[in-house]
Amino acid sequence: MSTALEQLEGAALSLARSAPIKERLADAYRNHLALVNADELPAALRAELRACHDALTRERPLRGEDAVRATVRKMSSRQADEVACSVVRLFAALARQASAEAALAAPQMPDAALANGSGGACTPRRPRVFCRRRSATIWGVMSPRPTAQKSRRAVRRIGRPM
Repeated sequence: MSTALEQLEGAALSLARSAPIKERLADAYRNHLALVNADELPAALRAELRACHDALTRERPLRGEDAVRATVRKMSSRQADEVACSVVRLFAALARQASAEAALAAPQMPDAALANGSGGACTPRRPRVFCRRRSATIWGVMSPRPTAQKSRRAVRRIGRPM
């Protein structure tokens, strides 16, 4: 079973494909909006979903067609655009609310853990290594030329003079 957010996403994607707006709207309702349970939505969005449902099923069908087909057939293109826009707005509102809830549910890190850029993980300090061309460290901090004693240590470590 799909969630209301997934069904509304499917409806928005159905409306985004290339076909006449009335055909896209009927497809979005039949395949996605009809499957959305209004009780799964927040109270603020239930009324908008019910309004979309009522706007797409208000006409009595002729023989061989359903209420959605009859309603969409009698709609103007402008009315169909308005209903399609309300479906997309409904999806966007539910997606915003879901992301806000996910952000609140995420664990909070203390500010000190974020200040060092480690994201809360303890990382050992890297040793400073001198470049061969300059006396700059890897981090780009300029330092004076190494002394003879430091140069000898570097030769022993690396195996070649700097």
